Amino acid sequence: MATRLLSFFFFLLVAPSWCTYAALLLSVASDGSGNFTTIREAIEFAPSGSSSRTTIMLKAGIYYENLVVPRDKENLTLLGEGSSVTVITGNRSHAGGWSMHDTATVYVEAAGFAAHNLTFQNTAGPSGGQAVALHVEGDRSVFYRCVINGYQDTLYAHNGHQFYRDCVILGTVDFIFGDAAAVFQNCTIFPRGNHGGAITAHSRSDNVENTAFSFHRCSVTGLSDGGEGVRQGSFYLGRPWKPYARVVFLRTYMDDVINKEGWVPWDGPGTEMPRTVYYWEFENTGPGADVLGRLKVEGVRQIGEDEASRFTVGPLIAGDLWIPATGVPFNSQL
Repeated sequence: MATRLLSFFFFLLVAPSWCTYAALLLSVASDGSGNFTTIREAIEFAPSGSSSRTTIMLKAGIYYENLVVPRDKENLTLLGEGSSVTVITGNRSHAGGWSMHDTATVYVEAAGFAAHNLTFQNTAGPSGGQAVALHVEGDRSVFYRCVINGYQDTLYAHNGHQFYRDCVILGTVDFIFGDAAAVFQNCTIFPRGNHGGAITAHSRSDNVENTAFSFHRCSVTGLSDGGEGVRQGSFYLGRPWKPYARVVFLRTYMDDVINKEGWVPWDGPGTEMPRTVYYWEFENTGPGADVLGRLKVEGVRQIGEDEASRFTVGPLIAGDLWIPATGVPFNSQL
């Protein structure tokens, strides 16, 4: 056993581009062809408190696991063979008796986490209620070419600085929520189902926090789901989980599934929207981006280039200082 462990506990001298920054490389395959058969085993083996990056290669397959990346497993990368073939899946839900936090298929506590080319999935379905596919609270977390697939509460961007590039996120109710400072760049957002809902539920609780969800050059498009088409105007860009919610959409395409008012109070249309929200838009396009019908309340407005620039990778998440270490591409400008 010791010989087998030593055989893959090695430092890379020459590496492909996707693991240039890795010091330790492990592999997982359910058929036994890797160093481990489960992702959990590989995470447990990875060094704790490491300042060097550990990469866990996930061979194609469906991994039926509920995982926690604990705080001491810093600078860990999960690398799949493609989001269509490498899938981590679970089905825990609030309706099934789990607390919302414990429903997560993957729960990231550690700083410096990265994931490339894989799917995080919760299959509890629309009747499951809260059912998280991915819960992220590790600072400086990066997701590249990943699919985050669920229904209600798909992605819990809990806190810390987070970056999502070329990802696909699917859901129904409040399916991107939390209080992180997160930039979603070149991502596709798929509202699904015929009941409508809100895409975001940001939970910024005071005016001091430098947190926000920023959607930069993304696409928002309805997804027919099991024969259920998304009704025109049935989704809102967001509703405020907490009174200082801050969400911006920058140069993003929005199709006609977006309601003309754009944003909605927590308790639904006709109730009071907190005057303290920051629901801002800049140079968006598509039928769902028509500014004439937007909700006429303080805090909901179109902004100019100077304000929009505050919500790019550098100013919002200081990403130019830490994203390069992950090898993930990013645009620092509007």
